[in-house]
Amino acid sequence: MIRKFCLLAVITLSFLSCGKSGDLVPSVAVNFQADIDNPSLAPLKSPGGAVIIKGYGVAGLIIYREPDLTYAAYDACSSYQPEKRCAVTLDGNSLTCTDPCSGSKFSLADGTPAKAPATRALRAYNVNVSNFEIFVSN
Repeated sequence: MIRKFCLLAVITLSFLSCGKSGDLVPSVAVNFQADIDNPSLAPLKSPGGAVIIKGYGVAGLIIYREPDLTYAAYDACSSYQPEKRCAVTLDGNSLTCTDPCSGSKFSLADGTPAKAPATRALRAYNVNVSNFEIFVSN
């Protein structure tokens, strides 16, 4: 009897410890392409520059120019309670972005949370630059 109870307890704890599928930013197809000289991408000319492009991903697309002149891209959907689909906004310093729904902040260098309550990084996308074109995809 004790053995069955222990087995049932282990199985129950295993299921309870699994994360909910709703606690992640949904995976959607992203295929963005633009001329790097496009005026809407002008902030990307300088290291530390960032832009948000609406209409891609779950809540928009953030593209950030790294200090080493490479690029990073993230979904603008906050990773904190992503089911709310709250889009982050760029902070004035362009080093972080803020979830206006929860107050969470995220580093644009790697997408990780810089201020609670968020504990997960923003969803990252692949970035390639070739022949003066920038490509963002997953």
